[in-house]
Amino acid sequence: MLKERRLWLVVALLVGDAVAAVAAWGAAFLVRFGLIPTPLGVPSLDTYLRLVLPLVGLQALAMRVVGLYEYRHERSKADEAFLVAQGASLATVLLAAATFFNRTYSYSRLYMLFFWVADVFFVFGLRLGIRDVVRGLRRHGRFVRRALVVGAGPLGQEVVRRLRSHPEFGVRVVGFLDDHRPVGERIEGKDVLGGCAAVTRVLADHHVDQLFLALPMDAPDQVLKTLNAIEGELVDVKMIPDVLQFVTLRAAVEELEGLPVISLQQSPITGWNRVLKRAMDLVLAALGLVLLSPLLGLIALLVRLTSPGPILYRQERMGLDGRSFQMYKIRSMRADAEAESGPVWAPPGDGRRTRIGRILRRFSLDELPQLWNVLVGQMSLVGPRPERPFFVQQFKTLIPQYMLRHKVKSGLTGWAQVNGFRGHTSLETRIEYDLYYIQNWSLALDVKILILTLYRAWQHRHAH
Repeated sequence: MLKERRLWLVVALLVGDAVAAVAAWGAAFLVRFGLIPTPLGVPSLDTYLRLVLPLVGLQALAMRVVGLYEYRHERSKADEAFLVAQGASLATVLLAAATFFNRTYSYSRLYMLFFWVADVFFVFGLRLGIRDVVRGLRRHGRFVRRALVVGAGPLGQEVVRRLRSHPEFGVRVVGFLDDHRPVGERIEGKDVLGGCAAVTRVLADHHVDQLFLALPMDAPDQVLKTLNAIEGELVDVKMIPDVLQFVTLRAAVEELEGLPVISLQQSPITGWNRVLKRAMDLVLAALGLVLLSPLLGLIALLVRLTSPGPILYRQERMGLDGRSFQMYKIRSMRADAEAESGPVWAPPGDGRRTRIGRILRRFSLDELPQLWNVLVGQMSLVGPRPERPFFVQQFKTLIPQYMLRHKVKSGLTGWAQVNGFRGHTSLETRIEYDLYYIQNWSLALDVKILILTLYRAWQHRHAH
């Protein structure tokens, strides 16, 4: 039954992609030859109709290559959009390559461009619609998978809580199995249906599709007993390792020559995600430096006229993987500000600030030269704010998980900063926000933080 449900979903996605491809084809033809004048006149419709059949096949192939027929609950809309863009790009390239071998007619390159744009738009829109329909049906009890959780301890209870909080996943827990709990005990709104020895009976009585093994590390006998009992059953088995207490960042399963390996502290910004984030950093940092160059020039002149010393201030900071780099700022304090005190945090009303420095720090304008650090790859636009090695050595012994913030590039702005945690605010809370950012990273979250940074730049009360 579970395989059939997945098959129907794949069929729905295939049909949706085919409809999107045909719609994109028609839209591209209308725009290219209906709205834009062409000196050669409108080509024969039959010439372009010949592309439709191969186009549908190439579309399916391209979306299969980028993994868009593997339905995953955790995939965000932003991730879906980028995968669709990849698939549409591949489909367009394959279509253009196929038409290259047609020596009797030269297809419009502008048509291909319009098709690509329309294909991304239509495929993404239809997929969002299909996803919403599927989730809506699952919320109302349709296409629901029935699950049994083996282990009624903290791990098994966490499985139930997470499945209950996401009804759109379409998984309904029928109950628990546990050798150390009395039958009939109610936990997280679900009954304990028996011990591990009763697994085959419960699977049959409750028509279970999925089995979640969520047993503690000290219960290998229950794991083996359950696995041996279901050896002849056609149930989908998922094992939840008892490593929640060790997981600090996103956990991921890798494979070492067929041996599953669980990574407990893996940054989500790897592979394609890393390429996308770096591309956004390059484009926006370069654009920012160009657009803000008049403002930077004016600030540099004011700094030069109002206080002796250099315009730019370089300071060692710790970034990705604990590597140090020189971070640039516009000097907002006296040139000898730390000659006597050494490294200290700037307190409210710091008398070391220059006249123009008060304004620069109030609106974070002194941070703008860090766009250069972003451009050369030492920082990112969004990430945990980098700290000086002197303070890092102190904080890592005082604050649990402090060093995990160095699993990603430091940022010009971050989730903690847009939520008001900068300057003299709780370090522990800041770390919580930094780790939340790393655990929940997506390109959409980066865009949200950048927008909030622009909106809230004038409202920071802790900028000193």
